[in-house]
Amino acid sequence: MRTYTLGLILFCLSFFISYPLPATVSEGPSKPLTISLELVDNNYQNKGRSHSVLTLTNTGNEDLPASGWKLFFNGGNPSSFDASKAQVKLFNGDLHYISPGPKFSKLAPGQSTTIEVLAGKIRNKTDFPVGFYLVLDKNPEQAYPVDVAIKSGTIYEKSDRALAEKIFDQNEKIKAISDDKLPRVFPTPVFYAEKGAPFALDNQVVIVTDKAFSNEADFLANSLKTALGKKPAIQAQATGKTIALRKKASLAAEGYELQVSASGIVISASTGAGIFYGIQSLQSLLPASAFAGKASSISLPGMMVNDAPRFAYRALMMDMARNFQPKSEVIKVLDAMALYKLNTFHFHFSEDEGWRIEMPSLPELTSVGAVRAHTTDPNKKLIPSYGSGPSSANTAGTGFFSKADFVDILKYAHDRHIVVIPEIESPGHARAAIKAMDARYERFMKAGNKTEAERYLLHDLNDKSVYRSVQGWNDNVIDVSLPSTYAFLERVVDDLRAMYKEAGAPLQTIHFGGDEVPGGVWEKSPSVQQLIAKNPSVKDADDLWYYYFGKVNQLLKTRGLFLSGWEEIGLKKVKQNGRSIWVPNPTFVSQNFRVNVWKNSPGSGAEDLAYRMANAGYKVILTPVTHLYLDLAYNQSSEEPGQYWGGYVDIDKPFYFIPYDYLRNLKDDNTGNRISSSMIKSREALTEKGKANIVGIEAPLWSETNRSPQQFEYKLFPKLLAVAERAWAKDPTWALEKDEAKSEPLYNQAWSAFINTVGKRELPRLDSYAGGYQYRIPAVGAKVINGKVAANVQFPGLTIRYTTDGTEPTQTSPVYKEPVSSTGTIKFKAFNANGRYGQTVVIGKY
Repeated sequence: MRTYTLGLILFCLSFFISYPLPATVSEGPSKPLTISLELVDNNYQNKGRSHSVLTLTNTGNEDLPASGWKLFFNGGNPSSFDASKAQVKLFNGDLHYISPGPKFSKLAPGQSTTIEVLAGKIRNKTDFPVGFYLVLDKNPEQAYPVDVAIKSGTIYEKSDRALAEKIFDQNEKIKAISDDKLPRVFPTPVFYAEKGAPFALDNQVVIVTDKAFSNEADFLANSLKTALGKKPAIQAQATGKTIALRKKASLAAEGYELQVSASGIVISASTGAGIFYGIQSLQSLLPASAFAGKASSISLPGMMVNDAPRFAYRALMMDMARNFQPKSEVIKVLDAMALYKLNTFHFHFSEDEGWRIEMPSLPELTSVGAVRAHTTDPNKKLIPSYGSGPSSANTAGTGFFSKADFVDILKYAHDRHIVVIPEIESPGHARAAIKAMDARYERFMKAGNKTEAERYLLHDLNDKSVYRSVQGWNDNVIDVSLPSTYAFLERVVDDLRAMYKEAGAPLQTIHFGGDEVPGGVWEKSPSVQQLIAKNPSVKDADDLWYYYFGKVNQLLKTRGLFLSGWEEIGLKKVKQNGRSIWVPNPTFVSQNFRVNVWKNSPGSGAEDLAYRMANAGYKVILTPVTHLYLDLAYNQSSEEPGQYWGGYVDIDKPFYFIPYDYLRNLKDDNTGNRISSSMIKSREALTEKGKANIVGIEAPLWSETNRSPQQFEYKLFPKLLAVAERAWAKDPTWALEKDEAKSEPLYNQAWSAFINTVGKRELPRLDSYAGGYQYRIPAVGAKVINGKVAANVQFPGLTIRYTTDGTEPTQTSPVYKEPVSSTGTIKFKAFNANGRYGQTVVIGKY
């Protein structure tokens, strides 16, 4: 699923230089301390470490004592520079604290002092620590939020100018294409031809529908209401201007035909899904202004479209566990998925840091597992993570969907032909569930009901195993030897099934996670030792892996469901050349497991893992970190928010992903540098048999660095447009051409057409569709050519503005039309039609 190197990760300032935290946990002085954090060396002693200085200023009315306090924060793997003055320790997960050393002197009101800290090398703003708060030993329940101002210095490993030049060169390959040369339907249909007279769509149109498509007809009528000023009537028969929805049994399940002529519009399909996608193609014909209610009559060209998706599984995964997003944002995501014909919503609602769906039978899952705040009682709430701060008022850390909310979401998705796959993370990544069931245990033990207390317990209370997960947790793995574990899973599965039934939504599979269980787990669990003694098929802790997923598989099969999970559910450990490696497990090949295979980073040895598993017989969903992890930063800029452990992902990465030959696409390592083709030369290719086992593709958007809908949408768009194109459209000509010399110009032509389509049509549509999306506006490319600074931008339709006096460009600044000459500092910025803008690009003296 996702692996992070703790020495390199310090979560997450995102877009802000300082991050004000919410109110205090309890009453009292709100901010007795402020901090200025300055990065003074990003390669300390040439060891790839950062050296930062924290200046602490006492802004309260009392002394900060020489001892007896802790300064908590979220961030990777820091250590003390001078332990005699301050010590840095890991609390759990990504929560650390600084405590005073023996040489720390009390700090009087108004006074300042410095503390030095070492940590991993900083590559962008995401790496800075966040979520600071102060706790005094004399009152451990009181937490004081602490504002932090970051002085980042020059943290980018290459100069901003070098990156601007790289972007300029990339943009130069994008050629302008006139509107009449661009297909009007997106994603690219199988067949598209403009012919015949246009159709004038206005408020006189009537929708004529086959009875089987009444739901789709109602969706269409509501969709046209904004553009036409009123909701079109829906009738069984009509004359005049009509949009007809007709059944045509010969078409594929999700296929459709769309015909536009002077007399009207006809959408034909064999299923409601096909009609729905024909409607979405019709929507793509409408100008962006229609979604803002600025069009009363729209001329649509005469055309014929015959279309069907390439993959039956086209998915987005939304992580709402690490940081929460409100119901309104989920609805917006479903609207966007529907518009771009994605049909599977992977609902990642449980994690170490949060459980986000109410389970009426297990109230602690949300009363404890959905609440993050400072606490001295781990059975009351979860500890702060990812900068959520000391207060449960922070809605990024705290929040959940009620049963009614979730049923509404299921209905909304179902009406848009989107299947929702829930994920119960297990056996690792399960701390929220574990702590919630600990709280339930405590509640029933206090009531004297030991049997009920132990019914859903998720760990052996006498387990002395020592482990640390990749994300820093030492208590986040479910004990799979306990009968109570399976009682818990049955209870949750049945609660979910009941909600799906109430919503009238299909449920065929549940995702059970299965990734990143650290070494050391279960080794000192008395319950595990008893299982090993009684069960000859379980010889050691490693065998518990297959034991667990075998039982989960049976649990689901008895309910008519099949098992989905991350790649590890279909792997087993074997010894090879003296070390343990993972290989496809033949035991479960025939069990219809679906596996999301994410691991393919160059140099990992797993570059071909998806193909090896498909060739072995597993149903594989391509989910490669290198091309489809939308939470990864767009590029190497120090100003660009997002993770980078798996590399960098801009809109080009999913666009040039070739599902059946992606080894050809592995071009960069996780630093963005080119790799040698020899690194993957001997990797296993996809066989024809394996090709039949590729179910589809999925793009995850993990939420560690998303503390608001705006930050979420910034990473989602425009990348999701390339994912939709690759999931829906057939293999492009450039991908089928094996000769790279011939493939490259074909690719550049297709890339230009795609970028022109996105820039001229889809981004303006996203400005207003479903209330508008805060998509990323790219930074300008800039390069000194013949003594002047030339500039360009990735998407046509954006406007470049600039200044030459060092001030920030605004909407009133000059529009860039030709290379600029100046003896001072030139600043460029791209703006969209609504006045939103991208990052500033600075070109100093040249």
